[in-house]
Amino acid sequence: MKIQQKSATYHILIFGASGGIGRQCVELALAEGHQVTALLRTPSKLDLVHPNLHIIKGDISDPESFSKHLENKDAVISAIGVSGGFGKDKPTTLYSEGNRNVLHEMKKAGITRVFFISASALDVSPVVPFIIRLIIKYIVQKLLKNMYQDLRRMETIIKKSDANWTIMRPPELTDKPLTGNYRIANNAFLKNGLKISRADLAHFMINNITNETTFRSTIEIAY
Repeated sequence: MKIQQKSATYHILIFGASGGIGRQCVELALAEGHQVTALLRTPSKLDLVHPNLHIIKGDISDPESFSKHLENKDAVISAIGVSGGFGKDKPTTLYSEGNRNVLHEMKKAGITRVFFISASALDVSPVVPFIIRLIIKYIVQKLLKNMYQDLRRMETIIKKSDANWTIMRPPELTDKPLTGNYRIANNAFLKNGLKISRADLAHFMINNITNETTFRSTIEIAY
């Protein structure tokens, strides 16, 4: 299924802009004519130059470092991530407390539209193959216990907010190129949703900024 929404140009603030998903969001947003403000703790990590790109130094854990940059923005994408992974999972509050800061500062600035990145494996989907369910429950959720605990806290915080949020729950992420062809499930499990590229995840978000059917929704996305 191809999800694409042709619309006006917007000014988007992207947190975690040098990460795998964040950079894809930056590049795609620029390619589609949007104005982009990229917030990074280390600006030199984003080696892009574009007339519509504004790179700023900031930290999602420090609201004072980014609050003024929310002025006159149309949407926010939080693509933050911990430097963990299998075998490196450590306790964190980056997702929950960092995005709590984002929501608080957005409200002060009068901005309502925002995307957050979570993970499909937070829940054991009943519509994926049985072996995948076992892997999710007994391997993935255990090896990424700390990260998933904080993602759950994050989702609870988001769902209590009055923002027009969309929580993206991707499965395994890949670095394959953009296709623009994928399936989604809105507030539902996606059957056999096993992989999605970071580029296609970014494509959905950039092209559904004003899509009201995705407001206050949890979206599963995969091929």
